[in-house]
Amino acid sequence: MTDEELKKIQKISLRMAEEFYAFCESHQLTCYLCGGGCIGAVRNAGMIPWDDDLDFFMPRKDYETVLRLWKEERNEGRYFLETASRDMVPHTLFFKIRDRETTCIYDEQQDVNTVHGVALDVLPLDGYPSRRLDRMKQVAWACVYSLFRAQLIPRNHGRVYAIVSRVLLSLVRSREIRYRIWRYAEKQMTKFPIDACEGVTELCSGLKYMKNYYPKGIFAKALRVPFENTFLPVPIGYDAYLRIAFGDYMKLPPENARIPHHDAGYLDLDVGCASRVTFKNGKVCLVQEASKNDD
Repeated sequence: MTDEELKKIQKISLRMAEEFYAFCESHQLTCYLCGGGCIGAVRNAGMIPWDDDLDFFMPRKDYETVLRLWKEERNEGRYFLETASRDMVPHTLFFKIRDRETTCIYDEQQDVNTVHGVALDVLPLDGYPSRRLDRMKQVAWACVYSLFRAQLIPRNHGRVYAIVSRVLLSLVRSREIRYRIWRYAEKQMTKFPIDACEGVTELCSGLKYMKNYYPKGIFAKALRVPFENTFLPVPIGYDAYLRIAFGDYMKLPPENARIPHHDAGYLDLDVGCASRVTFKNGKVCLVQEASKNDD
């Protein structure tokens, strides 16, 4: 990604974040910047200079409400809500908002018939049960959910976990059965509402983060803070959240780590995906631009 592309994608991501936040506000739903977006809000009052996207957390109840309302009110407009279903496997654990007026094709989505635009990630927060046995079951179901919803062999989680995942996916090849498995696992792992728990956790962020325990007060409400030329929400307990999740988040990473982390296989920020992408024989294909010499 060039510096020019990075600056442009940051502007697009910021506009998407403003749209999403405004939608949540209009329906009295709670959301907060998380991950690098939250760090940027606190440390930079805006985007981390080398970051290329923004992510939001939402309490599970509000998250499910957005899933329903956005599809009813906004899905035919510029911003499309992408989520896994019986008929589509986008290889993600949460829903994304995609920008139809851009083209951004990720390598893991080459076989997905979706809106291939710049994405805004939205992740749910769930209750963290107090009983150790309940917690062990929750994490186990979250692992089952992650595997059968994403339907990808996990990377960077160890050889044994990758082997087990490959075996399970090879044994369960039916898309319908995989769908039923992850839907059932989702019901089991979300049986602990935040209101009934003392803590909160993130089950859709991968193995590293699904074990995190956050005191519920951290996410008791959202706090509007300056972000670039606007205001965006962060958790009221943002410092505690960031320290639990990332340690000393105010310390800058080494210079060689200050790079965008969501490289796309193809990126065009000026042309909408409907004009650049077709889906043939189960795979994404780029539409070739007409020659300037063509009539």
